[in-house]
Amino acid sequence: MKAMIYTPLTKKALKLCYEAHRGQTDKSGLPYVFHPFHLAEQMTDEESAVAALLHDVVEDTEYSFADLENMGFGGRVLEALRLLTHEKGVPYPEYVKRLKSNPIARSVKIADLRHNSDLSRLEAPSEEDLRRREKYQDALKLLEEQPSS
Repeated sequence: MKAMIYTPLTKKALKLCYEAHRGQTDKSGLPYVFHPFHLAEQMTDEESAVAALLHDVVEDTEYSFADLENMGFGGRVLEALRLLTHEKGVPYPEYVKRLKSNPIARSVKIADLRHNSDLSRLEAPSEEDLRRREKYQDALKLLEEQPSS
């Protein structure tokens, strides 16, 4: 396991991630914040670690992209977060294809899909969990395939 990249920006993202997801739990009942922390630990640079920490903030909390920008998150991080946020009405395969060309969004989404596909996190996986893992495995294949030349 890699070590978390601690910079002023990642520390700010850690605090925001913790605050934004306070009280939320994942499908196994664990505090949700463990998920983005787990992803961030796998990233190899500051921008990817920050994007990993904040990847679900706009989608799953009251924070907006404008809020993030006002807090000092911008540039390539914000661009990746916009791609990582699955907009309502956009088919899942299209959403995944859109983020594939952005290296930050792609690396965060691959880590996200791998973690979300790990059914050992659940006490007793349901049929729905198995279907969701299949969807995530298809998305992983799409993200990991090399572009055709």
